[in-house]
Amino acid sequence: MKALLSLLIRCFPFEFRSEFGPEMEKQLNTDFDRARDRGLVRASTFFVVNTLDLVRSGVSERWNPTWVATQASIETMGGEGMMRALIRDLYYAYRTLRRAPGFVVMTAGTLALAIGAVGGIFTVVDGVLLDPLPFPNADRLVYIAASAPGSDFPDEFGVSAEFFQDYGTDSKLLEDVAAYSAFTATLRVDDRTERVRFSTPTPSLFSTLQVTPILGRLPVAEDEGGTAVISHAAWVEWFGSDPEVIGRSYEMIGEQRTVVGVMGPEFTFPMEGVMAWVPSPILPEDIEPGRFGANLVARVAPHVERAALVSELTVIASRLPERYGGSANYARMMEQHRPIVRSLEEELLGDVAGPLWVLLGAVAIVLLIACANVMNLFLVRAERRQRELAVRRAIGAGRGQLIRSQMAEAILIAGIAGVAAAGIAWIGLPAFIAAAPAGIPRLSEVSLSGASLGFTLLVSFAAAFACGLVPAFRSAASSLSALADGARGSTRGKHRGRDALVVGQTALALVLLVGAGLLVRSFQELSNVDPGYDTKDIFTFQIAPDQEEGLTDGPSFARFHMDFMARIAALPGVESVGIVRNVPLNEGVGTTRFVTEETVSEPEGGVLLGLTFSGGDYFATMGIEVLQGRPFEEADHVTNLGNVVISRAAANLL
Repeated sequence: MKALLSLLIRCFPFEFRSEFGPEMEKQLNTDFDRARDRGLVRASTFFVVNTLDLVRSGVSERWNPTWVATQASIETMGGEGMMRALIRDLYYAYRTLRRAPGFVVMTAGTLALAIGAVGGIFTVVDGVLLDPLPFPNADRLVYIAASAPGSDFPDEFGVSAEFFQDYGTDSKLLEDVAAYSAFTATLRVDDRTERVRFSTPTPSLFSTLQVTPILGRLPVAEDEGGTAVISHAAWVEWFGSDPEVIGRSYEMIGEQRTVVGVMGPEFTFPMEGVMAWVPSPILPEDIEPGRFGANLVARVAPHVERAALVSELTVIASRLPERYGGSANYARMMEQHRPIVRSLEEELLGDVAGPLWVLLGAVAIVLLIACANVMNLFLVRAERRQRELAVRRAIGAGRGQLIRSQMAEAILIAGIAGVAAAGIAWIGLPAFIAAAPAGIPRLSEVSLSGASLGFTLLVSFAAAFACGLVPAFRSAASSLSALADGARGSTRGKHRGRDALVVGQTALALVLLVGAGLLVRSFQELSNVDPGYDTKDIFTFQIAPDQEEGLTDGPSFARFHMDFMARIAALPGVESVGIVRNVPLNEGVGTTRFVTEETVSEPEGGVLLGLTFSGGDYFATMGIEVLQGRPFEEADHVTNLGNVVISRAAANLL
């Protein structure tokens, strides 16, 4: 019977047995021996009563613990005991917080909003900045451009065909080189005709990036042009994901081209919205030196330093005038030429990295303020529980155990906040993406991922420690004098801690306020900049005329556009109509040298200026005042008189 009673002690939790098991077994054996000395009936009664009591008490202690292990006993439990102690602390914290729903809603809600904001912005930062580019060994891909300090060229500009040719053949540090461009042109599929974005890369683009299509194949030299590779978006939106699209021909950029491949959804190079890639080989015999504007992407050999690559490209570029000839302007520019090399990631991300990191830092400051507020609430709660904590100290609870119990509450609060924050991020992320300005690369690929949820969980636990650690240590230091003083308040030292929190919150809030003020001021200044035209009630659209309907030269195109604008102007509510090749501040313009009568005889004459083409009532429609002379008339377009309208800045340079 004694053996069975000793076995029933195992009904109690492990940590309870570790602390009291030996004493319980010793006492049971002693009491059983005394009962047996008084007779068999007394021994049997003792056995039945204590069996029932051990079973009931053991199950009750497991379900609703009434004893808390001391720090010394926990340290001897091992991993399993520590886990049981943690579960017990969390359960005790749950029972305690269940009696304070207002405190839970206030603290968890505050943290959830802040953590949700941090998690949502981190998801954007992770998808746009931290995720590697979808190319093998993307860290070896570089973008190559040109500069010519001291010349009238822009600070940075695209290279010309001879650069691509000689970089590819003469460089020992580059494994592969490709040239590419992007522009809008007409895509015609059956009855659907639209202006869409195309890219015309050299065939080496796909081998340089080391990408393969999900359907069909890549262009090869034997194709001799006339082929195209379409994007996944075009395949879905224009062709209904039809695999039979391979081998069919469609009008692209004014010619019939055969679709030979479909790229995966992750391939959007060189920018979002590219619908098709039309290979455009560069042949040595077709090179005209000095026709700048092409973009180069290259794959660098392993372990090549950027400085070494720049040095090699400088030497190669210095030999180009001797090999290809060119004008005097070209030769002078090449004397000033300096190659620009940066990682492809830097080129594709552009200037978005700085603002996104600033935005993440701003919401991180908001999280710190939220943590300070929640910490203050925990301090107030701990001060109100001084008597309770003093009683627990009096009955044997150690300081470590009190700290753990307080931290368990903070962990539960942060856990609830983390779950709510994930929901907030999931709901708010699409709204943020929709409200984000156009032009942020890779934004369409952003979505909640395992990394985002893991980061949210990590931030939640960090918030738990930030909010609960100081209050836990402060409450664990409670003295037994609180039993006599009751819960009448806190000492001046405790007020100092809360005062420090207020100072910290104020400082962080001031940083955010100053930053927000600067952003608002910058926005106001940018809004007040006069662009030189009026955008109120101005609408833009693109048209794709059918070249098969007699549109063969400049005058025929001019007549088509003039007739089209006349039909638009006849619509009710339309005051004026104009046409322009490049929408201001939205599309780039070409450049050319303007030579006047005074500079035509000079070898280096002419000023490099940007230009575009316009017609109709463009200036009147945009509210652009013609300071001198007159705007274009219909005869200027139809009869090819070659008249131009220049800006005041250009007039000052000519």
